[in-house]
Amino acid sequence: MISALDPLRALTPLSLLLRLLLAMLFGGLIGLERGRKRRAAGFRTYMLVCLGAAMTSVLSQYLHVMMNTVWLEYASLSARQIDMSRFGEKVFSGIGFLAAGTIIVTGRKEVKGLTTAAGLWASACMGIAIGAGFYECVVIAFALMFFCIHFLPAVEAYLVENARNMNIYIELRSLESMGELLGQVKALGVQVYSVEIDRANGEDRRYPSAVLSVRLRPHQPHPQILAALSEVTGVTMIDEI
Repeated sequence: MISALDPLRALTPLSLLLRLLLAMLFGGLIGLERGRKRRAAGFRTYMLVCLGAAMTSVLSQYLHVMMNTVWLEYASLSARQIDMSRFGEKVFSGIGFLAAGTIIVTGRKEVKGLTTAAGLWASACMGIAIGAGFYECVVIAFALMFFCIHFLPAVEAYLVENARNMNIYIELRSLESMGELLGQVKALGVQVYSVEIDRANGEDRRYPSAVLSVRLRPHQPHPQILAALSEVTGVTMIDEI
């Protein structure tokens, strides 16, 4: 343990701000790397989850201090030992089911709702902190969550649009066009990571579809790739996911 950091381990406004900012920063950096690779959970999702987890840790420390100081008289009335870390257990398990219901996988194999689920979970953490009267933590956490949800989507969108990794959803009239499609991809100098093919049958009245995971050359614009692939014979629909 570094003794110089001991003042930052105490529950002070400066310590709270630093802890939550670090959680937001480091969670966001990990999510940024995943977002640039076009994974379902990206920049803001990792940021919100890490921020919520930091809040629960700080809240447990706060409750422990309160139970041994301000609330000591009430705690002494109980014959049982109180575990502060379990106060929000039922809330977290309950919000897990609610958050899971917001996550869907579309027909294009695209995962949606992860950031909403992360926001719900982080809000539940904030609600527990409000109920415990940890107002300093609540104010800081609310400001950071509001900033993350309202101001960072544009940053995330810019980073994703300029990422070298790209997932492309394509619908074809028949699978016979797949060879020409892959040939066009290689002609563009694009590296193909994986190809997922959905062989539609006649009963569902859908065209066959494919999801391509590719890596572009440096500074190669996404719209240019989509425009070039849309000219392949047999392509009925194309979109980036």
